Amino acid sequence: MTTFFAGFGLSLSLILAIGAQNAFVLRQGLRRSHVFAVCLTCAVSDAILIVAGVAGFGALAQAVPWFETVMRYGGALFLIVYGAQNALSAWRGGAALEAEGGPVQPLWPTIATLLALTFLNPHVYLDTVVLLGSISAQYADRFTFGAGAATGSFVFFFTLGYGARLLAPLFRKPVSWRILDAIVALTMWAIAAALLLGGH
Repeated sequence: MTTFFAGFGLSLSLILAIGAQNAFVLRQGLRRSHVFAVCLTCAVSDAILIVAGVAGFGALAQAVPWFETVMRYGGALFLIVYGAQNALSAWRGGAALEAEGGPVQPLWPTIATLLALTFLNPHVYLDTVVLLGSISAQYADRFTFGAGAATGSFVFFFTLGYGARLLAPLFRKPVSWRILDAIVALTMWAIAAALLLGGH
């Protein structure tokens, strides 16, 4: 159990900070739009990457020299565009400000956007595949550590997605949605800038 909770705690510490993926989950939770599917997609994606890391694929970035560069620039480009969309929403306001009763994006485009936010971000590979994978090697039972890390992801994303609705009263005010969109846009651009500057 000590090994399990070590993985659980480390996983939570890596994903607690707001990022592109977390901001998207928060927004979907506030809108009550495809919350279960969004949370499940995030958690399963993390679990797959954690298993890959624990199974010894953390050396991929070293084995394929161009992998990190392609992921870094591709991810930065996507985040810049996605951030611009949020900035436009913050500037214009409108239907996107309605937490409930507004137009809902279909499920598959929502999941496609989420998968892009997840897998086009090199940080997710550094955190889950490389970092968690290398740390798991320090434990006799690597897969118990990995199970703990994956469980941490499930707990976090479902708590974030379904807990967001507790903030619904605040987000009935249009200005709150505009502020959130602005924060999301700035977050996306900050991550993109860090990627382009080579920061991790």
